[in-house]
Amino acid sequence: MRAIFLVDNGSLRPAATRNLRRVAALLSQQAGETVHAASLLHSHKIPADELEGIPALTLGPAAECSAEQGATEIIVLPFFFGPSKALTGYLPERMATLQARFPNVSVRVAQPLVDERGDNDLRLARLLADNVREHLNGTPPRIALVDHGSPIPEVTAVRNRLAGQLSVLLADEVACVAAASMERREGEAYRFNEPLLENLLDNPDFHDRPVVLAMLFLSPGRHAGEEGDIAEICQDAQQRHPTLSVATTRLVGEHSGIVEILHSRLCQALDGQRFLLELPAPDNTLR
Repeated sequence: MRAIFLVDNGSLRPAATRNLRRVAALLSQQAGETVHAASLLHSHKIPADELEGIPALTLGPAAECSAEQGATEIIVLPFFFGPSKALTGYLPERMATLQARFPNVSVRVAQPLVDERGDNDLRLARLLADNVREHLNGTPPRIALVDHGSPIPEVTAVRNRLAGQLSVLLADEVACVAAASMERREGEAYRFNEPLLENLLDNPDFHDRPVVLAMLFLSPGRHAGEEGDIAEICQDAQQRHPTLSVATTRLVGEHSGIVEILHSRLCQALDGQRFLLELPAPDNTLR
């Protein structure tokens, strides 16, 4: 018996959990078996009455509950763009705690949405292009592909790869595509996140025509939700530069095509073709 979990990092905003549940339900229909929505952290603190009376799940307790009910195989499907430390550091540690209680349980973690060592998959870039095209109406705009910013170079490399793909897909429709981070840690070691969005919007080259922010976020939350950090950065920039015009796309995780990508990552993991991590059942390693 196996249990499949679609897993995000977690948010204190109910809208993020609602979107995760929505995508998990669509994925369940496509996969033909139940995919549970769970977060690594945070979401269990959301009051249940803000989630239609159904408490949010975090992966650790949810996976342990599945093991108690007889699951011997846990499949974790990341709702992440790249191999963040939450997936490569925290997740294995939390699953080791699970396996200490249930030594007959194996865990396999599928690839994130962008598989850097896989084929040149353009599907995510095409979703971004779709979202940008919803805002094209006249003068070709400048595009800023913005993500949260990460302390992990491999995650920023995913953003930069997508920016390159998006530039090719929109070559004849926009003035340029530039990558930016919402925020970064201090210090030279994290300079790879540059430019910050606020600095990019201060660039005079971005004031001569409309700007469209291609939002490299999966669910609305403190950063990408209503009155979130991105909105505040844009409002501040427009106050500094009255001629600056900024439109914001919908989020990648709100595009219907995200389910197809997730389904392919799930199938790869179930077939053992490609996956990010595998934690065999401790019982099996002792035989």
